[in-house]
Amino acid sequence: MACDFIYAADSAKFGQPEINLGIIPGFGGTQRLARLVGTSMAKELCMTGVLISADEAKDIGLVNRVFPKESLWEGTMKVAKLLASKGRVSIKAVKDSVKIGYDQDLRSGCFMESDAYAMCLTSEDAKEGMGAFLEKRKPEFKGELP
Repeated sequence: MACDFIYAADSAKFGQPEINLGIIPGFGGTQRLARLVGTSMAKELCMTGVLISADEAKDIGLVNRVFPKESLWEGTMKVAKLLASKGRVSIKAVKDSVKIGYDQDLRSGCFMESDAYAMCLTSEDAKEGMGAFLEKRKPEFKGELP
């Protein structure tokens, strides 16, 4: 649950079975789950200890995508290659903006996002990306700031 996004094989099962041992999920299990699926669903999963299918996990927002078991690696590697083709400066700015801004009010989050946007504009990646767009070619990002 601490991942940027979660992909699963169609055969995967998800749950918080700790209640069956007389304990609760630790290491952020209750907190991360509630933020991903909402408090009511998190309480249900944590209090019942039942396991759900990958498709159910996707339906409640715990999983981003479900792949047939035999194509899970191929599907995740396709996304990894897509991410690797993007500018590292902007990828980091998105991660930070979502992570930090999520726990703030909208106005503060938007100010923080604005700062991250301005920082991205000063990067070599932004110059390369915009130049590549105008020249109708693929960008070659370096991931460097001035």
